[in-house]
Amino acid sequence: MPNLDDRLHDIYAEVLHRNPGEGEFHQAVHEVLDSLAPVIDKRPEYADEAVFRRLCEPERQIIFRVPWVDDAGQVQVNRGFRVEFNSALGPFKGGMRFHPSVYLGIVKFLGFEQIFKNSLTGLPMGGGKGGSDFDPKGCSDAEIMRFCQSMMTELHRHIGEYTDVPAGDIGVGGREIGYLFGQYKRLTNRYESGVLTGKGLTWGGSQVRKEATGYGAAFFTDEMLKAQGDSFDGKRVVVSGSGNVAIYAVEKVHQLGGTVVACSDSGGYVVDESGIDLDLLKEVKEVRRARIHEYATARGNCATYVDGGTIWDVPCDIALPCATQNELAADHAVTLVKNGCRAVAEGANMPTTPDAVKVFSDAKVLFAPGKAANAGGVATSGLEMQQNASRDSWSAEYTETRLGEIMQGIHARCAETADEYGAPGNYIVGANISGFIRVADAMLALGVI
Repeated sequence: MPNLDDRLHDIYAEVLHRNPGEGEFHQAVHEVLDSLAPVIDKRPEYADEAVFRRLCEPERQIIFRVPWVDDAGQVQVNRGFRVEFNSALGPFKGGMRFHPSVYLGIVKFLGFEQIFKNSLTGLPMGGGKGGSDFDPKGCSDAEIMRFCQSMMTELHRHIGEYTDVPAGDIGVGGREIGYLFGQYKRLTNRYESGVLTGKGLTWGGSQVRKEATGYGAAFFTDEMLKAQGDSFDGKRVVVSGSGNVAIYAVEKVHQLGGTVVACSDSGGYVVDESGIDLDLLKEVKEVRRARIHEYATARGNCATYVDGGTIWDVPCDIALPCATQNELAADHAVTLVKNGCRAVAEGANMPTTPDAVKVFSDAKVLFAPGKAANAGGVATSGLEMQQNASRDSWSAEYTETRLGEIMQGIHARCAETADEYGAPGNYIVGANISGFIRVADAMLALGVI
């Protein structure tokens, strides 16, 4: 990684020393600190009050055992996490991830990113994240229910609508949120709708929440293109992943005039030159919970499945990495640039490695970091919290309009801040500095806590 400004180097060294072996967290902290030297020049009080050091240390880290019984009657034991990172702007807010790769470093990286993402929305939400190394793949509904109930039996002590509000992430969708909320209600004897977001529409959920992260990434990309006098019209787009974020990024890109020609899962990727058949993709991934190769089988000669390999070999004008962290490496970025890619927007959290970001920067490719481009999910979670607090329910049209306005506002803040700090067109600098200043000012106002 590039060297940091001397005034921030010691802070990063301290992060490395106090958080050994947490590579993803180190990467996320470095990426933010790397943007903040110009802020110290204008606002030295941030350094004087140790805002940077406090920001890099979570307010609270919770790790706990999650025992549950599988369908064969065997006791299984997983580990649960909740990192409550920063509550200067509001209650901790961030998703729960169920995946075998989850460990403390992953949760801390996600929670750290969430601070700035939530700040950028302009809504009153702090940053946090959680999850477990539980793998829902191959589990029955009954096993997932038992796991979620056990998870919430401990987690409920630490959350609340004015304390910490979890949501979904990888491996945690509407089914899991339902089981978690049911157990919370049972344990607390309260119908506290605002304690979780991503709920079902009939029991406190919000319209457009399921679609929001993917829609938001497409909206942000559209704003980037508009700023260049361009649009999605006629553009060839590649979207990695085929989960919730990817599916609804595909849907909105198609509505905005682009054509998504490829998507993927952990086994491989499909190329459909006529454009991904969205109804079929939803059937395969949301209804049947099947692998992406079944999409290609159903499409026959219209689609090609590539086992393994990398989706970034597929030529495109716009790339939307929507799968997982560090999925797009430098060699992939070189290939994308060579094939004519003009814009990249992160639908996932930190899916692009630092070396790949440099490749895009050197090639003058528009690049939107996840804390800005994928903020639509948490923004709509914030709207869900507003509806819960007022005992109200908004229409899909109104909620999507609000989402679009929030994404436009995020783009404007990032662009204006980048201009102000001498980095026009650099959305990484704009997102990091804009997100940081709002949180830092709140931290200064609240005293040394």
